[in-house]
Amino acid sequence: MKKLTLILAALSFAAVLSAQVKKPTLMIVPSDNWCTQRGFVENYDNQGMTQTLPNYNAAFNEDQDLGFVIAKISGIMADRGFPLKNVYEEMKSINTTSAELSALQGKNGGSVQTNTYNEVRNRAKADLILQLNWKVNNVGPKKSVTFNLEAFDAYSNRSVASATGTGNPSFSAETAVLLEEAVNSYMDEFCARLQSYFETMLEMGREIGLDVYVFDNDEDLDLETEFDGKELIEIIEDWVADNTVGHRYNLVDANELQMKFEEVHVPLYDERGRAIGASDVAGNLRKYLRNTVQLPVDVKVLRIGLGQARIIIGSK
Repeated sequence: MKKLTLILAALSFAAVLSAQVKKPTLMIVPSDNWCTQRGFVENYDNQGMTQTLPNYNAAFNEDQDLGFVIAKISGIMADRGFPLKNVYEEMKSINTTSAELSALQGKNGGSVQTNTYNEVRNRAKADLILQLNWKVNNVGPKKSVTFNLEAFDAYSNRSVASATGTGNPSFSAETAVLLEEAVNSYMDEFCARLQSYFETMLEMGREIGLDVYVFDNDEDLDLETEFDGKELIEIIEDWVADNTVGHRYNLVDANELQMKFEEVHVPLYDERGRAIGASDVAGNLRKYLRNTVQLPVDVKVLRIGLGQARIIIGSK
């Protein structure tokens, strides 16, 4: 009896420890390939270049299976203790905001435009994005589903883990049920890889990119301008070094007009538990340049995405 009590106590303690392990936040979306194959895409003007991105609104509105399929996979992940962001709810919120913004007209008559693909990611701030692709196979009177589930770091867009397989043929006519049967046997290993990657990020920091540009300004200021005997380029690099996890970063390009940082390791969360993105880091650097260094010109931050931000010194 005493031995049984000790075993139960050990199991209970292990369960408590397991519950305390922090999990990455996930969001499941239809893969870029899945959207492209079905024509659920939209073209955007990205600084003069046409960029083709998935159109989630069209996908959810026109594909009857999509919502059920994502709900099934979300349920499987939730059963394993992984918190999920609801892509459909994020889209509804974005669409509501977009409708309100469309009524706003600038002085030149131009309306405010949004990019749903990027807005979904920026608002959700999930740690990992799971892209799902699948197709239904007809095997006589039965059907099966072939799937590919790939996880990406939402900030660096790096592939983290993947699972691919085909389920057993079944008489079931529901795509979501077929997919659930197909993926179940792969989920334990897949989730273990996600957790391992996330724990590495907790220890070593999340990777972001940071660019600094100097534009023409009335002070003739550039990155070689000195403040208290130190060039601005050195001041900025010192700040990045002091505000990264383990001083891990890579300065891949630097001259008097620009600096390009890659693989900048920053903490996942701030003191309030909020996810830290590239624009947050850039915002803190902006405050430092304005308040501590006291640059005599304007400093702006442009958010490129969760994992990329740009600081503009001077006027554009």
